Amino acid sequence: MLPHFALLPHLRKHFDKIYYVGSHDGVEKKLVEKEGLEFHGITCDKLRRSLSPKSVMCNMVMPFKLLKGFGEAKRILRELKPDVVFSKGGFVAYPVVRSAAKLGITVIAHESDLSMGLANRMSVRYCQKICTTFAKTTESGNPQDKFIHTGSPIRAKIYQGKRGESNGKRNLLVMGGSLGAASINMAVREALVELEKKFNVVHICGRGKKNSVFDRASPLKKGEYIQVEYVDDIENYLAWADVVVSRAGSNALCELMVLAKAVLFIPLATGRGDQIENAQEVLAHDAGAVLYERDLTAETLLRGIEQVWARRAEVSKNTSRVVIDGTEAIAEIIKIT
Repeated sequence: MLPHFALLPHLRKHFDKIYYVGSHDGVEKKLVEKEGLEFHGITCDKLRRSLSPKSVMCNMVMPFKLLKGFGEAKRILRELKPDVVFSKGGFVAYPVVRSAAKLGITVIAHESDLSMGLANRMSVRYCQKICTTFAKTTESGNPQDKFIHTGSPIRAKIYQGKRGESNGKRNLLVMGGSLGAASINMAVREALVELEKKFNVVHICGRGKKNSVFDRASPLKKGEYIQVEYVDDIENYLAWADVVVSRAGSNALCELMVLAKAVLFIPLATGRGDQIENAQEVLAHDAGAVLYERDLTAETLLRGIEQVWARRAEVSKNTSRVVIDGTEAIAEIIKIT
């Protein structure tokens, strides 16, 4: 959703009306309408890779939801008559992409991760162009004339952060993500005594994951450890940070790379492995450090942070080899295709 929003200022120069199609029961409706977009919901569901009884039952029902989503997507597209559909992939996108192609509507897609997700792999045949975050995705694309390495859509506000006051210590920002924060949170709290000897620490621990034992209400400028569940002004925290600990999801990774931050990535081990592949691309270009979740302890976390701090100047020079800001390039492709 955030990459979509990054494109809006550029797309509004060329399109009179922009619509957003999402899930009926998704969380995006309020955010989309806050951006001044007209929201339309469809029925959809994602493939669950777990073999738990609940996941198996959900996967059995999924084809019926998908068929319903196709019908709803086609009805919406016939009503709106868009000139172009832009897809970022995901389980909501496929019914819209396929229906658009059936109606003769141009489809442009963007792949965020190094390897293509299931929805985008299924959508390739229906797309005129597929923009990619990573050059390697484009090189392995088939047919290659559809794939264009553009980089990632980046929110303009990310560049507008204010660093704030400094007490002379290094600043460490920890971002665990909403779903995969538990193991990082535990390691940070176990390492906190040692971390505070060298760093001011801001710990974004995820909604509902604060621990009152570590809750300190001190202002940031005093340099003490602070845990928060979520922040709206992430650009200021990124500007403040000298070193960042983060998952390796595409959105976070791309914003950290374009800001040339020194980062210790801890890729989420679950799912289809996309975060691990993203992090390995960072390693391939010597643009950061990676600590795999199976190896995560308080000790390895401390060691990884120190290593990336020691090499901060070197790794920061290489971040542009991993990800570039592709916002304008993607908007231009959407406009002219």
